[in-house]
Amino acid sequence: MAIIGSGKYRYEITGKDWGDLPEGWTYKEATAVAVDAYDNVYVFNRGGHPIIKYDRNGKFIKSWGEGIFTVPHGVAMGPDDTIFCIDNGDHTVRKFTLDGKLLFTLGEPGKPAPAMSGKPFCLPTHAAVDPRNGNLYVSDGYGNAKVHQYTPDGRYVTSWGESGTDPGCFNIVHNISIDRDGYIYIGDRENHRVQVFDSKGKFQQQWVNMSKCAAVCVDNGNEDVVYVGEYFAGIKSNITGTNLGPRVTVMDRKGKVLARCGEYSYGEDAGRFYAPHGIACDSHGDIYVAEVAYSEIGRLMTPPTILRSLQKLVRVR
Repeated sequence: MAIIGSGKYRYEITGKDWGDLPEGWTYKEATAVAVDAYDNVYVFNRGGHPIIKYDRNGKFIKSWGEGIFTVPHGVAMGPDDTIFCIDNGDHTVRKFTLDGKLLFTLGEPGKPAPAMSGKPFCLPTHAAVDPRNGNLYVSDGYGNAKVHQYTPDGRYVTSWGESGTDPGCFNIVHNISIDRDGYIYIGDRENHRVQVFDSKGKFQQQWVNMSKCAAVCVDNGNEDVVYVGEYFAGIKSNITGTNLGPRVTVMDRKGKVLARCGEYSYGEDAGRFYAPHGIACDSHGDIYVAEVAYSEIGRLMTPPTILRSLQKLVRVR
């Protein structure tokens, strides 16, 4: 067990996979995580059981989604006990009940829009719901540089964003979260920043001096903070450097850093991360971090090795 973070934002972390997986099961890698209104945890993963549901203590409840997804990537809670699953392998966003009943699908499976056409979808990455009105925003990040807006029932409204490094532009729009006032926070991964927009897509501010910002989660509870999951931003020659990620950063909604969680480069030790790819928080202020450890590290090992890919950071009170 290690303690990471600082000030009010200190966390216990074990360095081991979180959750009591049934015997013989594996995440292979957890790509995303979400928490419902009852503090149940949903892990979207690339193992044999794509959605795995736990209670907040890690007790297994159920799984679903077998045989549905091509490449699980992002997951987000919707209103009225629903969940959105983003599959960048077949270019779709699917809305389910929390028990796995399909409600609708956005996009045509296996038929992507042309790359950089601006049309939905070409390798989408994540989604978020405006808590004020239920509008859905989808980050279309690997093959496009767009955010697409939909009504709660899935009708297309508009799109915004373009490729580039200027404010309002994206270099892999990778993760998205929305606060209680409707402001949209974007993990602009390869531009090493978080960008903030209003609900119409108008640029508001950017947070820089960061590593690769792969994940972002607004805590709309009592904390009123934003958690950012960051990849390692160095190269092989400075792997022994510090404060280059991977890490989790706690920020206020103006972009002030409140705590950095993780000082050293990637690894299996308690207090370290591999590749934070998705992040969620519960009502207790605990943080769940899904890491694409196999894609970033494990597949390059000899032999290829499945590594830890889901950690829970337990708030120290």
